[in-house]
Amino acid sequence: MINRLFRAFSLLVAASIIASCSDSVLQSPTSPLGPTAASGAKAPDKTGSLPDAGIELKALWWNSDWDPQDVVTVKQTITQSGGVISIARTGLTLSFPAGAVRAPIEITVTSDDKYVAYRMQPTGTQFLKDVTVTQLLSFTELAGTRLRNPLFAAYIPDDNLSLAGKIQVLEIEPSWTIFSPRTGLPEAQVWLIKHFSRYMLASG
Repeated sequence: MINRLFRAFSLLVAASIIASCSDSVLQSPTSPLGPTAASGAKAPDKTGSLPDAGIELKALWWNSDWDPQDVVTVKQTITQSGGVISIARTGLTLSFPAGAVRAPIEITVTSDDKYVAYRMQPTGTQFLKDVTVTQLLSFTELAGTRLRNPLFAAYIPDDNLSLAGKIQVLEIEPSWTIFSPRTGLPEAQVWLIKHFSRYMLASG
C-alpha cells in the first residue's frame, strides 16, 4: 500500500513539472527551444547551416492586417554587457548575450514592407557569441494555421534584392519552431546569427 501511494505521489509531481514547463514554453517563446518544425521535415543542424544552403526559398508574407506603411526602424546601442532589441509592431526580438560585441555599437533593424524580412545594420558586423532572433508567427501569414512545410531563417547578402518569388539564399541559419502545447499550432521561429545583413523567414 505504501509503495502504491508513493508511486501515485511521484506521478502527480511529475505531471505538475511537465505542466509548468509547458506553460513556460507558451509564455516565453525563446525558452526552452524545441527542435524544428513540421513532422518529417529535415531539421537544421543546431551547430551550423544546412549543407544545402544556396537552395531557393520563398519569403513569408506579413498577415492580412499588415499595412506597407507600417515599416518600422529601430536603433539601439548594444554594449559588452549584451541587451535586447524588440520591434513590437512585427513581433521581432533580438537577444545579445554578454560578450557578443567587443565595444558599444549602434544597431539598426528595419522591417520589410511586404515580407517577414529585416535589414540588420551595420552590414558586415560580426558577433563573438550567437545572437538569438525570435519572430512571433502571429504577425505572419501563418497566424492560426498548421505548418505544411518547415520554416527556414535565411541570410540574403544583397540588401536591395527583391523578395518576390523564390530567392536563392547564401546561408540557412540554425533555427527552431516553437509550438503551443495547448493548440499544437506554431507560435514562433527562433534562430541564431553570427553576423549582420539581411534575413528573411521562409519556406521551401
